[in-house]
Amino acid sequence: MPKLPMKTIHVQDAVGSVLCHDITRIVPGVEKGPVFRKGHVVRPEDIETLLNVGKEHLYVFEPLPGMVHENDAAARIVAAVAGANLSAADPHEGRIDLRASCDGLLRIDVPTLNSINGLGEISVATIHSLQWVRKGRAVAGTRVVPLMIEDEKLRRLETLVQAPVIEVLPLRRANVGIVTTGSEVYYGRIQDAFGPVLRKKFADLGSTVLGQTLTSDEVSMTAGAIADFLQQGADLVVVTGGMSVDPDDRTPSAIRAAGVEVLSYGAPVYPGAMFLLGYAAGSAGRVPVLGLPGCVMYAKRTIFDLLLPRLLADDAITAEDIARLGEGGLCLGCAECHWPNCGFGHC
Repeated sequence: MPKLPMKTIHVQDAVGSVLCHDITRIVPGVEKGPVFRKGHVVRPEDIETLLNVGKEHLYVFEPLPGMVHENDAAARIVAAVAGANLSAADPHEGRIDLRASCDGLLRIDVPTLNSINGLGEISVATIHSLQWVRKGRAVAGTRVVPLMIEDEKLRRLETLVQAPVIEVLPLRRANVGIVTTGSEVYYGRIQDAFGPVLRKKFADLGSTVLGQTLTSDEVSMTAGAIADFLQQGADLVVVTGGMSVDPDDRTPSAIRAAGVEVLSYGAPVYPGAMFLLGYAAGSAGRVPVLGLPGCVMYAKRTIFDLLLPRLLADDAITAEDIARLGEGGLCLGCAECHWPNCGFGHC
């Protein structure tokens, strides 16, 4: 990077100039700290403050052709990488933060992000991709490392980016059908505990339960209940219980009998190893059908919490996506759950 030349100018002539060093204000017994930091671009309203701290002359950088100040560089990075439903803060010491402007699924193009950070002297930091975020949450920050950077390097970044690198996808308000299997529930021997848990999870993400049907362990009864919800226009069907290897656990067979194309049965996630994901044709189009293991009923967070926001954001999930969940797929079951601000589900 070229050396940046400095010059001394009168404070009255400094508007638009870039400070070479911090300007400190000292008020005995009250404060001592920078009133303006190195790299600050002097504004008309700053002149009185500078005079009040005894600065009639300033060291400033002389502009060089082909160089871009850190604040302007950060703004160009934001313009290149930011997609839908993000709001940008004002530059602060050369950095601009991005926040979600709606609730939704944060999606990051990780390969492109890595390529950007590999250009050198440019940094874009984010939280983990593919997690549900609330409106107002900070999701990324951008800046350049030097005070000024070559315009050519920014143009390389702008050429590299062909689609949004960071975006928030709103979740659709789905109508959900719940099929609860198990003879013990169907015949009233025990009370269903799945329904209340699922209703809360769906409500938290803005979706509505279309209905809940109880079935025995008979394959035909469960398959018929799934088909009924598909015909009623459900956008998503979840089938609870009967997902393990016991003789009476027949839910995977019932899901297939309902005409569901199973994408994945089993996942490298604990809790949630017996999870099933498939798709079926319904009145609402191609409808996800999930087989939920018993852990969803009692564990604080499971594979269901990792994948539900993606399904509601219509983010396509492949078998390879589920296989990649192994790194970060172990929930430690902390006494106080901090998810998603932890390693669970992040690879």
